[in-house]
Amino acid sequence: MINFQYARATDVADAVRLLNADAGAKLIAGGTNLVDLMKENVERPSRLVDISRLPLRQVEQTADGGLLVGALVPNSDLAYHPLVVRNYPLLGSAILAGASAQLRNMASVGGNLMQRTRCAYFYDTATPCNKRQPGTGCSAADGVNRNHAILGTSASCIAVYPSDMCVALAALDARVHITGPSGDRTMPLVNFHRLPGDTPHLDTNLAAGEIITAIELPPRGFAERYSYLKIRDRLSYAFALVSVAAALELDGQDIAEARLALGGVAHKPWRKLEAEALLRGQAAMEANFARAADALLQGAKAYAHNGFKIALARRAIIRTLAQAANATPQSQSNKKIA
Repeated sequence: MINFQYARATDVADAVRLLNADAGAKLIAGGTNLVDLMKENVERPSRLVDISRLPLRQVEQTADGGLLVGALVPNSDLAYHPLVVRNYPLLGSAILAGASAQLRNMASVGGNLMQRTRCAYFYDTATPCNKRQPGTGCSAADGVNRNHAILGTSASCIAVYPSDMCVALAALDARVHITGPSGDRTMPLVNFHRLPGDTPHLDTNLAAGEIITAIELPPRGFAERYSYLKIRDRLSYAFALVSVAAALELDGQDIAEARLALGGVAHKPWRKLEAEALLRGQAAMEANFARAADALLQGAKAYAHNGFKIALARRAIIRTLAQAANATPQSQSNKKIA
């Protein structure tokens, strides 16, 4: 473990001030990812700014019937919150698909957004990694890349973003509330995380010194027809090979509205509006689900060990849309695929 200074923020403005006073400072709340990275010598902050006691634990309805979730709400609390269970069960299901109960109890909503890739080469400081040290190369591209990205990759990085929660948030059109030196702003969650391009060390579009204060969900929660399907190597405590968040509204047998997002396949939650548009006005049937899957996966690129992900993702998309259409969401307590 490296030497570092520690400071506890008294309010949001103080957290922003402390963060801006030291270019090497990092925020810490639950610490479920940052502490691991520090132990592995991947992250070497000069100061930890503790925000765990800030008043950012509210879960409340907005004036228009949406939901505002404070950045420090623990993942478990959010998954089981009555407003989420009733209005946004897709979000609760995705959260319960992730990590272990102990980690969900500690991990915060804001921290979940900020978690970094679980690429083995990123964690191994003996190997080149552009995300860890820009300009050194991507060991995964020609290495063992079974778990790596098939969409949105670049020559610089093929790592995947690990969150389950954010896949559901992307499908639900969530927005991120941000505070920084220049004031407050909001950003669509689909724009919050970045594709690697030639700057894979930049995970998000947060500006220097900014912090997440809340996540906002719109009123439409797709509470009746939804599903979150996570395909992984083992049923407990494993990151997704492919995950799918699907939500539908039906008008008779036809699809009136559709939402679709993927996890485990890119440097960010993967959503394409064109794929959703193909479903609107169409019958809720497998052939139309397959067309949407093909559109969502257009441009997918396989590497030496992960070509299976393309076919796996296509089947998972079709299955998850069928679950949503039939109002038989995937259970996160009994992992057997419905």
